[in-house]
Amino acid sequence: MARNTTEGKDPHYHCVGIGVGPANLSLASLLHGRPEVRNLFIERKPEFGWHEGQQLPGASLQVSLFKDLVTLAEPTNPFSFLAYLHDQGKIYHFLNAQFDAVPRREFRNYLRWASERNPNIAFGEEVRSVTFGTEFEVRTDRRTVRADNIVLGVGTRPWLPPQATAAAATQFHVSDFVRRAGELGGKRVCVVGGGQSGAETVLELLSRSGAELPRRVTWVSRRANYFPIDDSPFTNDFYMPCHSEHFFRQDLPVRQAFNRDMVLSSDGISGSTLREIYQRLYVLRFVEGAGDLFALYPNRSVDAVTGTDARGWRISLAHNDRPGQAEQDDADVIIWATGFRPAGTSFLEPLADRLEREGDELRVDDGYAVRWDGPADRNIFVQNATRGQRGLADPNLSLNAYRSLRIADRLRGTRSDEQFPSFIEWSAKPSTEASWAA
Repeated sequence: MARNTTEGKDPHYHCVGIGVGPANLSLASLLHGRPEVRNLFIERKPEFGWHEGQQLPGASLQVSLFKDLVTLAEPTNPFSFLAYLHDQGKIYHFLNAQFDAVPRREFRNYLRWASERNPNIAFGEEVRSVTFGTEFEVRTDRRTVRADNIVLGVGTRPWLPPQATAAAATQFHVSDFVRRAGELGGKRVCVVGGGQSGAETVLELLSRSGAELPRRVTWVSRRANYFPIDDSPFTNDFYMPCHSEHFFRQDLPVRQAFNRDMVLSSDGISGSTLREIYQRLYVLRFVEGAGDLFALYPNRSVDAVTGTDARGWRISLAHNDRPGQAEQDDADVIIWATGFRPAGTSFLEPLADRLEREGDELRVDDGYAVRWDGPADRNIFVQNATRGQRGLADPNLSLNAYRSLRIADRLRGTRSDEQFPSFIEWSAKPSTEASWAA
């Protein structure tokens, strides 16, 4: 576990980060070894964790290994994924393994390695409030520190729809799957959600054997089918810095339509996962004669759930093509793979009436700083919580290093060189008068 070496010294910092997930860990890595930006990053958890409840065997990243904490911003930074492999003595083994994608648990191990090597990260400390006089005053459950700037990187929290019963013992969010996985043998399990998390859960359940195998696995999704992620070259241009900047300049309706229409570029299912599920279904039905073990219900939404832990649950479904025709399914356990929302920032309550908002988000400028009524040289930066303003790439790992570099540049008063923009011209160009003289 990383220990903060600045504790007991001058409690004033140029930058204090609140939360240490991949976003702020990226910034902490870029600022490491830069004494001109005295920094401290505070995390309430006792040690680094990243989707621990979803670290299933065989799960892999949906992005390139180069989309780590630092490489796309500073390829020579000592906190890169390749530096991790080399430091651990396994870089040749990783190459020889020829992974199609980085195992998710290995990437988690890399992130933990980076957090443990950075002395400016303090774990096991919770921020209680942030106030402002001439500088920010950050109060934790252990101390008070002062800062010229703060960076919010509190991550996300599981989201359950209103139809879910959060207090039920037999309904839970997929983020808790690893802890609850041993309780599902012989039961009717319904997985709700057609993204990668839902698909990985279905695959894990159907791959079991013996007493651990559920009696039945139902998979419900609002999408018309179980669609793959669009990982094609031109679609990936949406996850370049130039498109993020273009998106930021668009009107709200344009941004909303893009996030809705292009969601499969970030929230589709890996092709390899879909193949494994389909192959498993083939074996179950045609080889093992266990076709009644599964039921697939895409193109449906969950209207209501009734029942109790003791009696089980009746799930009322509405078919998108025939919404007036009700369907029902019974389950002993419901796993909600319904995504995440930005975590709360109650510690900002003392400043709440000074911060601008756009819907549920804090409104930011083009450098990820919140628009507020404070001094221009005192900033509240936001990481991973402006999807509506920055697009689908904002919560994605793809622009993690780029966003951190933009913030680091602003803290240092510099501007790093940009990479070449996309081959695609995203912005509309004004027409010019052409001469048609004979």
